[in-house]
Amino acid sequence: MTSSFPDDATCLRAKSSALTRLREMILRGTLKPGERLREVELAERLAMSRTPIRQALPALALEGLLVQAGVRGYAVRSFTRAESLQALHLRAVLEGYAARSIVLAGRGGAVADALAPLIAEVDELLRAGTLSEVLEERYGQLNERFHSAVVEGADDPLLRDLIARCNVVPFTSPAVIAFEELDEAEIMDLMRYAQRQHHAIVNSLRAGDALRAEMLFREHATTQESSMAMGETLRRSL
Repeated sequence: MTSSFPDDATCLRAKSSALTRLREMILRGTLKPGERLREVELAERLAMSRTPIRQALPALALEGLLVQAGVRGYAVRSFTRAESLQALHLRAVLEGYAARSIVLAGRGGAVADALAPLIAEVDELLRAGTLSEVLEERYGQLNERFHSAVVEGADDPLLRDLIARCNVVPFTSPAVIAFEELDEAEIMDLMRYAQRQHHAIVNSLRAGDALRAEMLFREHATTQESSMAMGETLRRSL
């Protein structure tokens, strides 16, 4: 007898889709800073059930995009361009410090080995060459794992906590993938460029080049600043 209830994989896909679509609506300004979010209205707007919406809202709050409103509700967080840029630049400096620490501690090769499977998976993902919601979500997940592996490799609890504080500011976390209104080819080019920077970071770790590893992370943040959907949405909230 076939069950009429959705399986776990279907539920996870629905939550992932709701998370991606709501995140981009916030980052692109479709949902305005300070706007109270209502599950019923969002479910109708996205043509999905309320359950994945209900699951996505607290996850977006953890990312720093929503704030608590009332007992169980959420509203879009108000933020400024300066706050997001400052957090992104601080994260770049801190991750660069992490990379340099790894090399100076003699762990560059080991961390590079740990990053290699992630690099290979992103290479395979981007080789498909077709932009989709699933590709964006998976890219964000792998990007976050790459950056987290470097932070964990530094083995510095204070550094890890400081970076975590930066990552809750909108547009800062490496897991957040929301591009400007570019065509698909331009977005894929931006992701491939960021991936080439990841390759360069791994190579510098393996080569024991502490200074290059540190500087590459700073450059990598500049790429995120220029490619993510930061401009128009942030200006609206000033």
